[in-house]
Amino acid sequence: MVDRPRRWAAPPRPAWEEKPGGAGLAGKSLVLTLACLGVLFPLWIVLVTSLSSRKTIDEAGGLVMVPKGITFVAYRELLSGGQVTRAALVSIVVTLVGTVFSMTVSVLCAYGLSRSGSLGHRWILMVLMATMFFSAGLIPTYLLVQSLGLTDTYLALILPSAVSVFNILVLRGFFMGISPELTDSARIDGAGDIRILWQIVMPLSRAVLAVITLFYAVGYWSAWFNASLYLNEQDMMPLQNVMIQLVQKQEAPVGLGQAIKTGELSGLAVQMAVMVMALLPVAVLSPFVQKHFRKGMLTGAVKG
Repeated sequence: MVDRPRRWAAPPRPAWEEKPGGAGLAGKSLVLTLACLGVLFPLWIVLVTSLSSRKTIDEAGGLVMVPKGITFVAYRELLSGGQVTRAALVSIVVTLVGTVFSMTVSVLCAYGLSRSGSLGHRWILMVLMATMFFSAGLIPTYLLVQSLGLTDTYLALILPSAVSVFNILVLRGFFMGISPELTDSARIDGAGDIRILWQIVMPLSRAVLAVITLFYAVGYWSAWFNASLYLNEQDMMPLQNVMIQLVQKQEAPVGLGQAIKTGELSGLAVQMAVMVMALLPVAVLSPFVQKHFRKGMLTGAVKG
């Protein structure tokens, strides 16, 4: 009778990798626990401080670690209208429009460069890769944006950083890993390049598309330098720039309502609430894309 291998058995380890003992497992658990605490503890302080009253913050002497009563006054005043609400809307619109535009350009460029028969794809690829190592500099870039009439416009927050060559290379590597028999059979059936890209290549590339989309979205949402460089109107500033202004002033901005005048709301609570609002979209979206990171990034970076 032949013994069948058990399905639940762990895969064999390489010869150079010994099975960790009890001390090794305890050490790994301790290091991972400390790393998680090092990331979560500052976030906890920011969240608790944003939900604390002025009295609690004054008693703690600043940042609050242990909550003593929860109040949503800071969030209520921030979302009741004014500068912060307008800045949040600007960041949301810029992130959505910029991500769609960047993904469209990156996918089309990567697909063209992944086709070996496309016109001049090698030269175009070399030019794109050269931009990763050489740059014109800040002053020529600003003069270019100014000559195009993009200063004090929302396009200045999108176009100067719309395309990342690294993301294009990752997409190109993933597209090159798709079996050419699929595209060839579709071409024989009369499908064009746009239809092949839309109905065959993109459905098979959901993992890498999700990762690159998250990269672009986080980049637009967290960007502040372009706004500080190209925008002069305060009403056009995105959320990150308003947050920097609040932290630098060390006080609550004017126009947050009666809660500031009566002393119910602390300027520090407002700062922490704005930080939470800035971090919340990334924290919510990241778990949904996390499962695609390994497949999308590693496959796209190795192949091609």
